[in-house]
Amino acid sequence: MNLAPVTESQLADEVARFRLIAAHVPAWIALYNADDNRCIYANRAYVDAFGFTEQSVLGLTYWQVIGDAAQAEISQMVERLRAGESTRYERRLQTADGRWVWIEGHLIPQFDAQGRVIAGCVMMNDITHFREAQRIAAETETRLQKFLDATVEGIVFHVDGIITDVNPPLCALVGYAHNEVVGRPTLDFVPPDERPKVADVIRSGAETRYESAILHRDGTRIPVEFIVRTLERDGERQRMSIVRDLRDRQAAQQRIHFLAHHDPLTGLYNRTAFMEHLDVHLRRAERHNERLALLFIDLDNFKRVNDSLGHTQGDQVLITVADRLTAALRTSDVVGRFGGDEFMVLLPDVERIENVRVVLDALLNVVEVPVRADGRALTVTPSIGVAMFPEHGRSAAELIQHADTAMYGAKRQGRAGYEFFDSSQGEAIYAELVLESELSVGLTRGEFELFFQPQVDAKTGKLAGAEALLRWRHPTRGLLSPDAFISVAEQHRLMLPLGQWVLREAARQTVAWRKAGLAEVPIAVNLARMQFNLEGFAFAVEKVLADTGARGEWLELELTERLLIDDIDHAPDTLRALRRLGFSIAVDDFGVGYTSLAHLTELPLDKLKIDQSFVAGLPTSRRSIAVTQAVVQMALGLGLKVTAEGVQNQAQKDLLESWGCHMFQGSLIGSPMPADEFAAWARRHA
Repeated sequence: MNLAPVTESQLADEVARFRLIAAHVPAWIALYNADDNRCIYANRAYVDAFGFTEQSVLGLTYWQVIGDAAQAEISQMVERLRAGESTRYERRLQTADGRWVWIEGHLIPQFDAQGRVIAGCVMMNDITHFREAQRIAAETETRLQKFLDATVEGIVFHVDGIITDVNPPLCALVGYAHNEVVGRPTLDFVPPDERPKVADVIRSGAETRYESAILHRDGTRIPVEFIVRTLERDGERQRMSIVRDLRDRQAAQQRIHFLAHHDPLTGLYNRTAFMEHLDVHLRRAERHNERLALLFIDLDNFKRVNDSLGHTQGDQVLITVADRLTAALRTSDVVGRFGGDEFMVLLPDVERIENVRVVLDALLNVVEVPVRADGRALTVTPSIGVAMFPEHGRSAAELIQHADTAMYGAKRQGRAGYEFFDSSQGEAIYAELVLESELSVGLTRGEFELFFQPQVDAKTGKLAGAEALLRWRHPTRGLLSPDAFISVAEQHRLMLPLGQWVLREAARQTVAWRKAGLAEVPIAVNLARMQFNLEGFAFAVEKVLADTGARGEWLELELTERLLIDDIDHAPDTLRALRRLGFSIAVDDFGVGYTSLAHLTELPLDKLKIDQSFVAGLPTSRRSIAVTQAVVQMALGLGLKVTAEGVQNQAQKDLLESWGCHMFQGSLIGSPMPADEFAAWARRHA
């Protein structure tokens, strides 16, 4: 079929339509002659981008329009266009208004009827927004990947339950490599009992968090928390699950729960948990008509361990004692630590009282076994009080109170023993409490004073010293000697302020007498156990000297054998520090303790005081003669001075003097007397 020739008018109309379309499409369009690469047409978008007009661009070459830099970039593509090949490229350029944009360019050849390239059509599209979206997506993907690699929590991506990606922490959590996980169903890594719950979440598509579990490669069940979200990744709708390992959290929760009910040092029940168990057992015993035994255990002189060795070693002793208590009891028995060195034991379902005694004997035996602390063996003894249900009380508070009372009764009996509650014990404890309160008040009111007993030189009979003796002028009971109150003071730690008061008052008195020209002799002061064992005792004594103006040579410190031997490892250092201050050191009541000769040679001592119980048998008791003479000869051989206490008659004095005693003290010389009476005595015997 022959086509009618296109008239010039029709061709003009076609050109007009082309120009109209080209002027309004968002693309940049231009047409360049193939022979000389000069522009023969450009739409408005094209010329605006390069800073020309539709008329001024005509006749310009490619390079004049796009510049030398762009020419170098696309020159090869232009050559391919001249060869009749369409090409595409992307590049970044700066428009006439200064904007930098990304463009996608197409070079399209135009052929004549003979197939020759007569022109090249340039069509450019602004793809800046697309490129920016790509950049943002790439950055997002990079950040996501960095997050996946850096987070300590496992992350898994899946589509319809099939894993598409995981991060390294997830692989470490399940024990598989990345390629061993991807492509497998998520439920393969979930324990069978948890699969229905996990499958329901996958089917529902819900964004949620819940606790479940996964399986490690070795079969270990790991508690986890799943945090599930839905997102687009790589152009696909996926599910992302954050897998949070709950083992540390659950361990911390268990630890918190444990600490809420247990003593952190020993692992035994704490007071609150023990009381809960006690209440439960009491209700059961009430219902079933059963008997219970409640044991209150206190370690004797435990503070001495802390003071001498430090709290770290003291804690180790408590741990050892707790382990021994637990090992010696039944699994049905309940053990708790009430604080400090106090322990409680509940023995449920007690049939006979003899059964309780068997347990008590066993506990005494295991606790008394020496404990290794600070490289040496320490013996810690317990005092145990026992209260029975229902005989001694029907409530927890009543039983604890009565067991505590019985424990103090055991301490009064000599420690390292046990006592069952007796109603009379309550009266004794109450009397002790009253006395304790009165002691505290007496200290603040100045009810205590010192009496002084003279000591004379054996050869000359002159005053050679005095012993300071504590007395209490009780407002209702009159003048009390230490036998009436000293044990209560020691049990309730009132001995520390009392002992310091005695030392300070003796120092003050010797200063006053010396200023008056009286009794210019050493005054002996007895030291209490807890006073001597107090950390930094030598510094405390030095402060007393500084405060009162006394000198160490004016005082003599007396310590018992038991006090020295109980702290034989540290006593020498303390004694040497005191002697450097000028004090002389005497062993009081020598002979009634168990000091070995080896200990006497180790300790820096100046004097031995023979206990008056030996002197009392002189000169008639052969046993007293043998022991006392041996003590005197031993002391003299060690270069120590010897003072005999309790000298009551001339025969005793003469015998002791013949053996070589240096000083005498006792009723023959003078009884203990107040300070003013002692001053008068000293004047008469000057």
